[in-house]
Amino acid sequence: MLAHTTDTGRFTEHLWDRTKDLRAAIDDLEFLRLLGDGTLPPEVFRTYIEQDSLYLAGYSKVLAILSAKSPDAQAAQFWASSAASAVSVESALHDDLLSGGRLPEREGEPEHSAACLGYTSYLIATAATESYAVGAAAALPCFWIYAEVGRDLATRAAAVLAADPDHPYAQWVTTYGADEFQESAAAARLWVDAAAEVASPRERAAMETAFTIATRYELMFWDTALNPQPWPAS
Repeated sequence: MLAHTTDTGRFTEHLWDRTKDLRAAIDDLEFLRLLGDGTLPPEVFRTYIEQDSLYLAGYSKVLAILSAKSPDAQAAQFWASSAASAVSVESALHDDLLSGGRLPEREGEPEHSAACLGYTSYLIATAATESYAVGAAAALPCFWIYAEVGRDLATRAAAVLAADPDHPYAQWVTTYGADEFQESAAAARLWVDAAAEVASPRERAAMETAFTIATRYELMFWDTALNPQPWPAS
């Protein structure tokens, strides 16, 4: 039988260990290497920011659904405040990057990539149709993996930031490596652990599946910014 906790007793540690190969693949992505050393082509960074903006519009809906389905007021407040932050703080950062004249201009409106649309559609469907616990597990990789990636990038990009504090990539690194985002990721883990404590074995298995699928989408989302997979021609 598959264990659902680790020596720490935390269900989320089991989820983290369960997805270690996927996370290693994320760590090895060329996109993140180039982003970390500041050499990612500006047009690729713009594509990523555009897709992340589209993603956040869907993700904020996921967090709002979780707030509505939360088992208590404290959990509801966390997910609701996270939804508000995704809309206001993070979206404002993206808008500034896209309209500040530091990235190449684009004609027309951006279109969801297949990875972006698949990811947001999966998260919204899971939050809406599955239990609160399963929806929360699906939402967790976005918090946790972004926090880990951001913290690593902040370290690797130190020389870039010292040479050019206004480098457009520096703003992204600062946001996701900041203490506030790290604290939000830690809090999201606590709420998923709390949900797992009262979940049935079948529900915990569904939580594991949801976390794994969302982690796969995280890998695809990062990778397709540099290696796009165009939609079939209309």
